[in-house]
Amino acid sequence: MALANEFKSFIMRGNVMDLAVAVIIGGAFGGIVASLTNDVIMPVIGAVVDINFSDYFIPLSSAVTATTLEAAREQGPVLAFGAFVTAVINFIILAFVIFMLVRFINKMLAAPQPAPVAPPAPTSQERLLGEIRDLLAASAPVAAPAPKAKAKKA
Repeated sequence: MALANEFKSFIMRGNVMDLAVAVIIGGAFGGIVASLTNDVIMPVIGAVVDINFSDYFIPLSSAVTATTLEAAREQGPVLAFGAFVTAVINFIILAFVIFMLVRFINKMLAAPQPAPVAPPAPTSQERLLGEIRDLLAASAPVAAPAPKAKAKKA
């Protein structure tokens, strides 16, 4: 029973719940990015460069003679590296979107720099001491430096 209570307190901590929500949202967002890549970006790249990454494969058997990936998979084993290229593009898009999101959040959370505060005005005692200093400096004679003694030549 102690183990169950400990597990319950572990699960109900804020960090674990936040992580669970993040994983669920991340999975849904991954589906959106996959759709964006497969349905929007890859067709545009294919139209511009005349490339269809989804049909790029290497047959691993001499029995595979098909030109499309689906037909080739029916004939035998294939190394479908076009799907890998698509997955890499998905990853790059997802990483960039997360980077931009974190960057935006960091800018929003950054505390604005406080305006420089002017030094406080001097107190009456400090003003009086400054006046005394100025009067003493004005009334004191400026002493000329003493001449240096010349060394005798032997």
